[in-house]
Amino acid sequence: MAATAGSNGSLLEVRDLHIHFFTGAGVVKAVDGISYGMRAGETLGLVGESGSGKTMSSLALLRLIPRPGKIIRGEMRFQGEDLAAKRPDEMIAVRGKKIAMIFQNPAYSLNPIYSIGAQLGEILCWHEKVSRAAALERVAELLRLVGITDPQSRIKQFPHELSGGMKQRVCIARALLCNPALVLADEPTTNLDVTIQAQILDLLKELKARFHMAMILVTHDMGVVARMADRIVVMYAGRICEVADARTIFRDPRHPYTRALLATMPRVDQSYSGDRRSRLVVIPGRIPNLIDPPRGCRFHPRCPYAKEACSEAVPQPVEVGAGHLVSCPECAA
Repeated sequence: MAATAGSNGSLLEVRDLHIHFFTGAGVVKAVDGISYGMRAGETLGLVGESGSGKTMSSLALLRLIPRPGKIIRGEMRFQGEDLAAKRPDEMIAVRGKKIAMIFQNPAYSLNPIYSIGAQLGEILCWHEKVSRAAALERVAELLRLVGITDPQSRIKQFPHELSGGMKQRVCIARALLCNPALVLADEPTTNLDVTIQAQILDLLKELKARFHMAMILVTHDMGVVARMADRIVVMYAGRICEVADARTIFRDPRHPYTRALLATMPRVDQSYSGDRRSRLVVIPGRIPNLIDPPRGCRFHPRCPYAKEACSEAVPQPVEVGAGHLVSCPECAA
């Protein structure tokens, strides 16, 4: 079943989203005024270092911001309805049914005291109002679809009896139970070995096409988005630096932070050793403290092209090409 889009043809429109965490040390501005949109069936990559706000902005779509975090303002229009304005009881009908999530660590997102069949079947019984027998049949079907052999036996097992790669496949099956319009995948290959990572990414790509769903892929790995994403949103310190289709980001990156991320990607044609000339490139400095972030452009303390003006005014997104937005006046000129 194809996803339903909003009245303007888009599936999701996030506008001026702000998420703050109220801590004893001060207010952490984890997400500070981001805006982006996506179409039905699209894969959108949210890319940036740890602490850039990627995961928080995706959790906001399910209204699962952990305490002491809070959505301060902004709109999240999904299929024409503002998720930010929905009551908690209304969000129950959205989570798992219309928007599902594949969490970063499958070992933590699966309940250790319930069998695989019991915890996945409960989702179907709740949302689809089917019998337990019908729910278990559907769970077994999806487990088989995600590459788990002997699913009738697996539904009786508990999470600790499964390998890491198999747990992640179970979490992918869980996300697909109700055929959602949008799946949020938060670092879906973290803690998996390279071979299993490739299998999981290929599986996600295949299932996305089969179920006609859209996907937001949260990652710090530019190699993963190169393989998976149609469009890319580059985030840094709670703000968006650059937005473009994947081909443009890799062929014509404009923002210094996007260029720095791409420069850190290992190259298959180069070996890395103790020789200084062959070491992996790193971005100097560190992501700022979001209780007291830098004025102006938040990347300017680490930017090799920074000018005095960069520390004064907050850069606004400028369109430098069709659908290509850059929050850096110097790069857009």
